[in-house]
Amino acid sequence: MKIVFFGTPDFAIPTLKKISGSKHSIEAIVTAPDKERGRGRKIQFTPVKNFAVENNIKLLQPVKLKDENFINSLKEINADLFVVVAFRILPKEVFLLPEKGSFNLHASLLPKYRGAAPIQWALINGETETGVTTFFLKEKVDTGNIILQQKVKIEETDNFGTLHDKLAEIGGDLVVKTIDLIESGNYKLTEQDSSLATPAPKITKELCKIDWSKPAENIHNLIRGLSPYPGAFFMHGNKMYKVFKTQILTIAGLSPGEIYQTKNELIIGAQNGALRILEIQPEGRKRMSAEEFLRGYKLT
Repeated sequence: MKIVFFGTPDFAIPTLKKISGSKHSIEAIVTAPDKERGRGRKIQFTPVKNFAVENNIKLLQPVKLKDENFINSLKEINADLFVVVAFRILPKEVFLLPEKGSFNLHASLLPKYRGAAPIQWALINGETETGVTTFFLKEKVDTGNIILQQKVKIEETDNFGTLHDKLAEIGGDLVVKTIDLIESGNYKLTEQDSSLATPAPKITKELCKIDWSKPAENIHNLIRGLSPYPGAFFMHGNKMYKVFKTQILTIAGLSPGEIYQTKNELIIGAQNGALRILEIQPEGRKRMSAEEFLRGYKLT
C-alpha cells in the first residue's frame, strides 16, 4: 500500500525502518518544521526528517496542518493510508483524505493513559504492565476504534529510557501488522470504553520536583518515570540536584527529606522508608554515580 507517514521524534524511527523493510511503500514523510536547538541555537532536523533525507523520501514540513498548499500536496500523493507515530493532532481535513483511513500508534493500552506522556505516567503510577495500541483517528484525541494491541511487561529495572525504546520496537512491528490487516480488509475494530480512560498529561517542571513527604515507593517510581529525561530533582542550598536512579529502603529513623551521608552512601528519608541515591547530577555538572558524587560533595 502507498503510505504517508507522520512523525517527529526518535520513537517513530523503528516504525519507519520496519515499514521501509516491508512490502509497503512510504510515498512521503510529514514532520515538524526545523527549529533552533541547543546552546548554539543551530538549526537541527527532527530525527524523522533525518531518516527522510538519508533515504531520499519526499518530505513535507507544514507549519499549519490546515494549510491549503499542504493539503493539496497530500491529495496529489494519493496515498492509500496515513500512519501517525508521535506527531501533532491531525485535523479532520487531513485524516479523512486517504481511502483506507488514518491510524495512530499510541504507547499504552488504550483507553488507559490517553495523552502526551503515556510511558512516563505508567512508570510514575507504578504499573507492572503497559503496551502499544493502533487505532483509527477520530477528532477527539486518542479515542478512536482500536485495531490491534500488544501487552508489554514493565520490569522493576525499567525507566523511561528503557521502556521507551522497548515500546518503540514492539510498536513498529504492530504498525506493520496493522497495515497488513487494513490492506486485507480482514480486521475487527474494538470501540474504546471511555469510562475506563485515564489521563497522561504533558510532563511539567512542577511534577519533576521531588516531594520527600510522599511514600518512598512513589518517589522511586517518579524518578524512574523521568529518567533519563527530563529528570526528577530536589533543591538543596539553592542548587538543583537531579536524581536518576534509586533503591527503596525500609529503614526507620530518617524523617522525610532528612539526609544521611557517609563516604559510601547517600540516603534521603521519605514517608514509610528512605531512598538510597544511586545516580545523581549536581547543577551544572554531569550525571554521575553516587560513588563519584560522594568523593566531592557533601549535603549537610
